[in-house]
Amino acid sequence: MKTMIKKVFSTLLIALLTLIFFFWYVSGTPMGFFKFVMVYASVDQVFMKSTNHSAMFEGALKGIVRSLNEKHSTYLSKEETDRLKQSMDGTYSGVGIYMGGRDGAPQVMSVIEDLPAEAAGVRAGDVIISIDGESTESMSLDEASHRVRGKEGTTVALGIERGSERLTISMERKKITLPSVKAKMLDGDVAYIRITQFGDHAGEEFKKAYEEMSSKGMKRMVLDLRNNPGGLLTAAQDIGSYLVPKGTIVSIKARHGIDEVYESEGLGKNLPLVVIIDKGSASASEIIAGAVQDRKSGIILGEQSYGKGTVQTVLSSFEGESIKLTIAQYRTPNERIIDGEGITPDIVYPMDPSIMYGTPGDIQLERALSVVRGMPLP
Repeated sequence: MKTMIKKVFSTLLIALLTLIFFFWYVSGTPMGFFKFVMVYASVDQVFMKSTNHSAMFEGALKGIVRSLNEKHSTYLSKEETDRLKQSMDGTYSGVGIYMGGRDGAPQVMSVIEDLPAEAAGVRAGDVIISIDGESTESMSLDEASHRVRGKEGTTVALGIERGSERLTISMERKKITLPSVKAKMLDGDVAYIRITQFGDHAGEEFKKAYEEMSSKGMKRMVLDLRNNPGGLLTAAQDIGSYLVPKGTIVSIKARHGIDEVYESEGLGKNLPLVVIIDKGSASASEIIAGAVQDRKSGIILGEQSYGKGTVQTVLSSFEGESIKLTIAQYRTPNERIIDGEGITPDIVYPMDPSIMYGTPGDIQLERALSVVRGMPLP
């Protein structure tokens, strides 16, 4: 009996020491285990309301990732993971905006045309300071995005800071199914191709549009990436293969200095090309603009882009949950850093914010057409 008690005691002691050393490793202090137990027990037993253990545990996991102080990294619940998959597939219910992080508050990276946010007057660059009256100061981007989305037909009110102006904009949520690529021939031999996001099907859609425009006599192209928040790196590579010659499109530099290079297959024709960007052009849009600029396969026109030049990956966790982590930094073919910098157009040409893209009075498109028509054919 004594031998059994000694074995049990020894096993428990080894388990306790293992926990103490594990928490010492992850916390950086020998008191890590005792701090954790103290906080957990205090919250569980002393807080004024009964606690939800699973919610506390999920909060701890989210807190680990949140401690990185990097807006694009977060721990995602099953519901949040499902919503992320839906957004990349191009179907969800919301108002039609993409958000990024600037100075601790969510900021509108881009506004999708013909959807509720655009109709209500939301603009790229707007800082969202509240959602339905609740401050966004401590919200992660994913939480803020979740609160903006919701059931079709319901209303959401965004508190907006626009320069020195503060206003509240309410709008009704709508089911959104986004085609990634729109294309049409303009007067003469100019094709106008607009990419709204680099989603799952963007590469296939662009290939189809490119071939259709070619069959209609395309000899010049205007590529519109305004208000495009980016998306999948693979989609950028697929599309970039039609826009730049064989060679580098973008490289990514990871934590341990390992570079990975994404290259063009050189599938496109050598066409006069003008790419339009603005402050809502981010991520994969900036990859394309940077590659075209560095590889000298076209002219970039418009306004300074957003400056989101980091790579995120989604790691599957248990029970349908996941971890979205920033793992690397984009660099253009000439090793320029995009993050926090953006792409400076070859021709800086501001847009009238009161005019919608592609409508009469779109001065950036008019200027792009003038430039591309003046470029010599190969």
